[in-house]
Amino acid sequence: MKTLVTDIGLLAGIGTETRKDGAAMGEVRCIKDAWLLLDGDLVAGFGPMSDGLPEGADESWSAAGRMVIPAFCDSHTHAVWAGSREREFEDKIRGLSYAEIAANGGGILNSADLLHRTGEDELFEQSMERVREMMAAGSGAIEIKSGYGLNTEDELKMLRVIRRIREAVPAVVRATFLGAHAVARGMSRDDYVRLVCNEMIPAVAAEGLADFVDVFCEQGFFTVDDAAEILETAAGYGLRPKLHANQLAVSGGVQVGVAHGALSVDHLERTTQAEIDCLKGSSTMPTMLPGASFFLREPYGNARGFIEAGLGVALASDYNPGSSPSGDMRFVMALGCIQMRLTPEQAFNAVTVNSACAMGVSDTVGSIAVGKLANIIVTRPGFDTLGSLAYLHHTPFIDKVILRGKAI
Repeated sequence: MKTLVTDIGLLAGIGTETRKDGAAMGEVRCIKDAWLLLDGDLVAGFGPMSDGLPEGADESWSAAGRMVIPAFCDSHTHAVWAGSREREFEDKIRGLSYAEIAANGGGILNSADLLHRTGEDELFEQSMERVREMMAAGSGAIEIKSGYGLNTEDELKMLRVIRRIREAVPAVVRATFLGAHAVARGMSRDDYVRLVCNEMIPAVAAEGLADFVDVFCEQGFFTVDDAAEILETAAGYGLRPKLHANQLAVSGGVQVGVAHGALSVDHLERTTQAEIDCLKGSSTMPTMLPGASFFLREPYGNARGFIEAGLGVALASDYNPGSSPSGDMRFVMALGCIQMRLTPEQAFNAVTVNSACAMGVSDTVGSIAVGKLANIIVTRPGFDTLGSLAYLHHTPFIDKVILRGKAI
């Protein structure tokens, strides 16, 4: 089925690039007064209305001057969890830090207790509600991590739920094994690392449940040496690294991630010139999570400094119950502009093509190009520039979300 969309006021985010770095992050290819041809679940063509329309479409409809952009890509989420951690929200209001809440048995350990008591079907239903919400807000590609299990059985339960989500939704979904999210109750860190390496990783690989492996390489959680051991073990099972790094302190996580060929290093609230120098010349995508900075009142990543040094930057939601309870990527884009001082073009590339790169799917999503998936957003009237998406950051802006060529 070929569908022709005509009278597009601005078709933005065109291109075959699989990532953007440095000055290119400020460039977004657009066509005014455009048409777009979809063939099944793929983009088949596009161009200006003035050049004439293609023939052979089975159906057509007019965008009536609305803007069309690629669907957002969210390369870092923890969208599978059980229950609520709203009480910790009040602890934060009273002045407790993320680290203090974790040290008191809250945080990740709290989520692990809740998840342990929740059956797989119920966990799937709770998580699907969040994923549907994310798609309705314009996300067409989503990475989801485990990490609230902290034992082999519950980590596998989470990853099976992620697999069920992947099979149930039109969004592109990638799964990350994050067994090393915190040390399980009653275990030493060394014993827990051995459990991750000797039992969890082989079990995850045996069922083919994960695309990537991740480690919370942070002060008070896992060390650089722990991360190296886990990443090396996972590499033997074909799992590529993604790494939590430099959220709470300058941890060395960026360096260990780059050394092991990480697809991305994520958080980066606290970095120095050493991290920039390490990332130069690597294929690792720096990924910043402004939603967590907003919610925790922590520093925002130095995105502008990274870009001025010639690096690319991705932005993702970090959707999770404790430090970023929102999967709204338009809000993430707005925070990129408002708090991180990115231009609308830089922030737009950070939540589309570069976030797709950070989850290894920028060959199929993240921009509008012939042969890529037809994952697009059609805006409401009044949104006719990229800047308007961030400027009017809570005005409803979506008329249609189309994933794999079909409106959801």
